[in-house]
Amino acid sequence: MQNLVAALEAKKGFKLNMIIGCDGFVDEIIHLVDKRQDYANYTRIRTIADYGQRISRAAGLSTNVEMVTIQTKLGGNGPILSNALLEYGVELVYVGALGAPDIHPVFKPMVDKAKAVYSLINAAGTDALEFEDGKIMMGKHAVLAQLDWETFKNGLGGPEGIAKLINESQLFGMENWTMLPHMSAIWEGLITEVFPLLEDRKEKPLAFFDLADPEKRTTEDLLKAVQLIGRFEDKFRAILGLNEKEVYQVAEVLGVDIIDAPDAEKLKHAVVETHKKLGIYCLMVHPVRSACCAIGDEYFTVDGPYCAKPVLTTGAGDNLNSGFCLGQALGLDALSSLTLGVATSGFYVRNAKSPTFDEVIGFIRAWDKGEVE
Repeated sequence: MQNLVAALEAKKGFKLNMIIGCDGFVDEIIHLVDKRQDYANYTRIRTIADYGQRISRAAGLSTNVEMVTIQTKLGGNGPILSNALLEYGVELVYVGALGAPDIHPVFKPMVDKAKAVYSLINAAGTDALEFEDGKIMMGKHAVLAQLDWETFKNGLGGPEGIAKLINESQLFGMENWTMLPHMSAIWEGLITEVFPLLEDRKEKPLAFFDLADPEKRTTEDLLKAVQLIGRFEDKFRAILGLNEKEVYQVAEVLGVDIIDAPDAEKLKHAVVETHKKLGIYCLMVHPVRSACCAIGDEYFTVDGPYCAKPVLTTGAGDNLNSGFCLGQALGLDALSSLTLGVATSGFYVRNAKSPTFDEVIGFIRAWDKGEVE
């Protein structure tokens, strides 16, 4: 990790432009009460399994579960990813659902740091039920159906305006396909109307995609989406970021056989073979305790600084994505980019905030010395 620290030190003062979209959520981070001692003190339901048992016991009867809001914060894959990149010092343009005509106050710190913001519709909402072993995201998404290709295109000055923004950027991110019902149509509009206007560069810019748990979408929709992502290779180096559950979902729709093998071997096979089917620059996957990617004909994996009792897990994956994307945009190699990703996430879950560039360097140094709990 000393080589990574040296590489990051050498990159201080970097200048990178990125454009990210398209969602926006107001997240309420919630603990569920198990036992309440008095009006001010309670013990929480610790695990998803414990919560599941509580719900199962109520079948045929009824139950009451008290929710305690711990924090109200900006949410959505795009805003959390953007907020992390802004902390790192990226010059960033955001396009999405932060409130219209007025931006919701929860996004104000992010908006104040951004180079420009195009808020096209109102934000959606999420009740994020936090447990020690994961989270359950209870989303209210109806407003996101208002963000279609015409709204996206007109809000950014037409194809010419979109092309200008992309031509000025090193990375273009389109996040949360699952919850944006017209995202595939937006991608088709970009391919048809904007791609012909994009400059040909010596090195193609990066395009980063996050599906965001596509389980509720049909097989046909998911297959179309990943095929569209493949078409972005014409103008970009496309990166698809997935968690472990998602890579098996994508593998299945692409006809990749999931082998019966130990977990690490099973995951490697799924990532490598799915990457081949996608035909894109990079497939990056982040299980809970590690991260891996396939680029070209090579497979890379790193263990992360696992945190047994995180302060906050909602947004951990987006923070990992921010570190990986930053590493790639800075020209770091695959292993360094993965390590920067897991370090960013590791800092976030321990501190409930995204790190600055200096903070992540300090965190990596401490992790290398075995000083991170």
